[in-house]
Amino acid sequence: MKKLLFIAFFAITATVFAQDTTPSTVGEHYTKKEVSIKMRDGNTLFTAIYSPKDTSKKYPIIMQRTPYSCAPYGENEFKKSIGPSETMMKEGYIVVYQDVRGRWMSDGLYDNMRAYIPNKKGKSQVDEASDTYDTIDWLVKNVDNNNGNVGVWGISYPGFYSTYSLLSNHPALKAVSPQACISDFFFDDFHHNGAYLLSYWKATPLFGIQKAEPTTKSWYKLPDVGTKDDYQFFLDAGPLSNLDKYYGKDNEFWQQLKDHSSYDDFWQKRGILQHLKDIKPAVMIVGGWFDAEDLYGPLNTYQAIEKSSKNYNTIVMGPWSHGDWARNTATATIGNIKFGDSISSFYQKNIEANFFRHFLKDNGKGQNKLPEAYVFDTGAKAWKTYDVWPPKNASKETMFLNENKLTAQTGTSDAFIEFVSDPKKPVPFTEDINQKGITPRKYMTDDQRFAARRPDVVVYETPVLTDDMTLAGDILAQLQVSTSGTDSDWIVKVIDVFPADEPETDEVAPYLKMSNYHMMVRSEVMRGRFRNSFITPEPFVAIQKTAVNVKLQDVMHTFKKGHKIQVQIQSTWFPFIDLNPQTFVDNIFYAKETDFKKQTQRVYDDSKILFTVVK
Repeated sequence: MKKLLFIAFFAITATVFAQDTTPSTVGEHYTKKEVSIKMRDGNTLFTAIYSPKDTSKKYPIIMQRTPYSCAPYGENEFKKSIGPSETMMKEGYIVVYQDVRGRWMSDGLYDNMRAYIPNKKGKSQVDEASDTYDTIDWLVKNVDNNNGNVGVWGISYPGFYSTYSLLSNHPALKAVSPQACISDFFFDDFHHNGAYLLSYWKATPLFGIQKAEPTTKSWYKLPDVGTKDDYQFFLDAGPLSNLDKYYGKDNEFWQQLKDHSSYDDFWQKRGILQHLKDIKPAVMIVGGWFDAEDLYGPLNTYQAIEKSSKNYNTIVMGPWSHGDWARNTATATIGNIKFGDSISSFYQKNIEANFFRHFLKDNGKGQNKLPEAYVFDTGAKAWKTYDVWPPKNASKETMFLNENKLTAQTGTSDAFIEFVSDPKKPVPFTEDINQKGITPRKYMTDDQRFAARRPDVVVYETPVLTDDMTLAGDILAQLQVSTSGTDSDWIVKVIDVFPADEPETDEVAPYLKMSNYHMMVRSEVMRGRFRNSFITPEPFVAIQKTAVNVKLQDVMHTFKKGHKIQVQIQSTWFPFIDLNPQTFVDNIFYAKETDFKKQTQRVYDDSKILFTVVK
């Protein structure tokens, strides 16, 4: 049960979870074949191939490579649904699933975020690009009734493998859709700007333990901490080093996290963004504005390709949490906020199916009516389309954090607001108590009133807006701060404050009201030691005014007339991120109990925040 829980968080795909309660009809229309495809170094990768029973025509191949198992195993065992969506399953594709190297039924050793090798020397040098090339080459040569065109898609970690497929350079690869794609584990999932995401600690066995032999059963064990109250568990646990007792030495990933606490060569070479140059296949990046796991990846993958390639490259960002677009839910609801009806269905039928049909079935001929950017305005609750992202008519607008006000007027450079940050009483990132062992996705739109009322959270707010204000692009907080210690985290949250007469909805939690609801729109942390370099951490000088920039990921959100824009600043965000000792140590994973100190933080009135505004 626990294994399935974590797979649900990390491997959400339409093929595994969509329509999971209905009987499978796949076997009525598809045949299934299981093969082991030999890679250039001699290892074989387990591959399941679903082919349409109607053999009167040829079909494109669409493939997903995954570390999460291509179960069910057995040629007479069928998934509940196959392909990215029911729409595409009915249209007819040869659908392929593959266990990546070192996982489940495939040979070899698993390497978490395996580094790309640009100039391979000999058959012994392999990576996910070469494995993808060898797989595609075998498929187009050996699978009957294929039309010679191959597409790749995947969500979350399979999204990373989708991005990686772009580096295979196989001529049959025509269309790729990385979705909620990991791009760099120092900024996706397990870290945000150098801060360790403690909310992912329980997931490390998924990636950190090698299997002994090919298997259809899980070989890793998730920790049982004996409580559902993660805040209290991690607070009682104390320093990260006290968590070692839950993992043996065979958990490679936990040791890697501990040994590489800065953006050193280990993490740098596992990033994929720097390799996305001169891309040839058509690409459609998909992400959710409220993806608690992978928001950095989709936005930055799109931008990396856009800057260095001339291929067809588009982005779709909807009102979704991690992988919601692959589910056939009637309403799109994140936490207490409803965004509309049948939004995922609209995407599957009118965007995703259109993309793959055009490039895999129509060979890219004729007019493809998809825009460059298909983005959902999470404030206006409507789709918007643009020729480029961010929009051409967007410009930077500066607002200052001045005496608890968010204003166009700069404050006095020596004036400040101060608060005490206590590691023994950290600010929660959510009001929820009954957590499921990983970041609850609803926190991305959660009501932030509970935080605004704490003395260790500084609040800045505009007057009631007299006109709509639409943000479309990134947000940069340029803080001027100081700390009485020598290290500190700085968390910035941008919040939509609803009016007092906001109508109630059925979605809101029983203990909340939409009146004056503080909807979180975007948030981010900067671990202060990395303010100048993610590679070389450096301490603060106590009580010395210091510049700290916090870049928040893109938004598409209209703050409506009658609402207010609020910014909250704090130094703890627990247990979403780990606790900063607030005294500088070489490696926080090895910090001692005595290193954790209460400190006084100051935010100076000439701090400012740059919004990307559409006029």
